[in-house]
Amino acid sequence: MIDWPGFLTTSPKGKTHMHLRSGFARATVLILGLTAGMGSVAGCGKYAIHNLRFVKGFKDGTEAYKKSDFATASKLFEEALAYNPEEGQGVAYFFLANSYDQQFKASHKGEAVNDGYMKKAVENYQKAIDHLNGTTAMDNQYRRYSYEYMIAAYGPEKLDDFSKAEPIALKLIQLTPNEPVNLQALGKLYEDQGRYDEAEAQFKKAVDAKPTDPGVYTAIAGYYNRQGKFDETMTALETRTKYEPNNPEAYHYMATFYQDKVQKDFRLAPPKKRDYIMKGIEVEDKALALNPNYTEAMVYKNILLRQQATIEKDPATQKRLIDEADKLRNKAMDMTKKANQGAGAAAKDAKDAKDAKKDGK
Repeated sequence: MIDWPGFLTTSPKGKTHMHLRSGFARATVLILGLTAGMGSVAGCGKYAIHNLRFVKGFKDGTEAYKKSDFATASKLFEEALAYNPEEGQGVAYFFLANSYDQQFKASHKGEAVNDGYMKKAVENYQKAIDHLNGTTAMDNQYRRYSYEYMIAAYGPEKLDDFSKAEPIALKLIQLTPNEPVNLQALGKLYEDQGRYDEAEAQFKKAVDAKPTDPGVYTAIAGYYNRQGKFDETMTALETRTKYEPNNPEAYHYMATFYQDKVQKDFRLAPPKKRDYIMKGIEVEDKALALNPNYTEAMVYKNILLRQQATIEKDPATQKRLIDEADKLRNKAMDMTKKANQGAGAAAKDAKDAKDAKKDGK
């Protein structure tokens, strides 16, 4: 997984997830647009030999980048920048920085070579910022990306230097004050430092910045969940559904929290346990009403029905609930099996077509 700064939410099982931004996919799309118009990136005097060499070096670097060959990409971007064209440096420095960034492995943190990649990354993100003067939309775009990646670079999993990360985050917020993702990033920095009041304030500012954006409620719900504040988590997730009432995932996501709470919190009194189970089933029913073939919703409703059966006293009611749960489970398993078979058949057809083309048939 290639990191891309974005807001964080936490699943009920305690896993932290990145949302909104997919780094490699998004950067690859952007880089495709750049390579299609490299003449303009090279600027005035684009036919000078050093600019032509820069363009070729940049193009070769992007090809390696798209293949996730970041070691080769960084080498090629370095070579391209050695020709020092008057324009185009900022974007090239960004992709050079990101190529080093992607070579860093958290599992090897503390090793000199590995940490060196991240130091080179932040050095070149800063060069990108310095060269992107903000006169074009592309400049502003990549300048913002450079700030975002620098914040992540100084985060706990990488260089772990809050004193460097905070001023960068504040600068980015100053540049784009109404962008929730930037406020959330600062909130997460404060959260990681144990400065919870300040963290919550930033997540709330993100909500205020774009109150009709469903994502801001998912983000603050993630914060509350990480703090063990279940009621606040569910209030935020319920608010999210008001702004995307036709999204089955929004309802299903709520159900996963109810199910997990019932399963893991042994302090729950029976009435509260029943309440959470029934609310979980209710939101899964909404998800399934919007998408009757939503297998994940079927699976979780099946689990919730079994949880309900454990608190019922009447054997007939218990049997009815288990029977309904079995039907949902079996339907989900059958749909998943058919989907996997279809994917396998499609992959085989694609391979056969490729082999046939290769053989000249």
